[in-house]
Amino acid sequence: MEAVRGYDLDADGESLLASIRISPIAAVISDPRLPTNPIVAVNDAFCRLTGYPVDEIIGRNCKFLAGPATEPWLTERISAGVRERRPVLVEILNYKRDQTPFRNAVLVAPVFDANGELEYFLGSQVELPDDAVGPLSARHAHAVAVVKTLSPRQREVLQRIAAGYRSKQIAWQLSLSEKTVKMHRSLLFQKLGTSNTADAIRIAVEAGL
Repeated sequence: MEAVRGYDLDADGESLLASIRISPIAAVISDPRLPTNPIVAVNDAFCRLTGYPVDEIIGRNCKFLAGPATEPWLTERISAGVRERRPVLVEILNYKRDQTPFRNAVLVAPVFDANGELEYFLGSQVELPDDAVGPLSARHAHAVAVVKTLSPRQREVLQRIAAGYRSKQIAWQLSLSEKTVKMHRSLLFQKLGTSNTADAIRIAVEAGL
């Protein structure tokens, strides 16, 4: 896995990169501060899923997975989420490098810096079985089940993590100390069965939190 040649990820970008590196879910990071919001980092799982090598992914917009039968209204739904800087989860038809079509559960979520400025987008992809349909899919059911194990405060923290906020911002929003937010963050990660932010965000959005 590597970042885009010619561009350096800042500290927040490196932290996000570390998060997707340990995730078994296909994931990319894009930079909306650059023209066309290009992918600036990708993990190995994304390369395995799509069949594309790193050098054919970096620098491109995520729309390159679209093909002849990709639903334009779902592509627009993703674009709307990007424009409105909010998480969006869409099940869309995409194409691998060899043009094999696959049903792709695509998550795109904003990531803000400590000052509340949009810094990156996290994108993750899961190939769905042919019989997986919308909110009745097994992934949705699992996500709902694990989120239900969280306390109300932990759900509040997770909801804000999924919206792209950092611990300092969440502490201010919930009138808590940053130390308390980090404690809730650690506990909810344990309950979700993950150790990284990227997967926690996906679970939250899959659950409809």
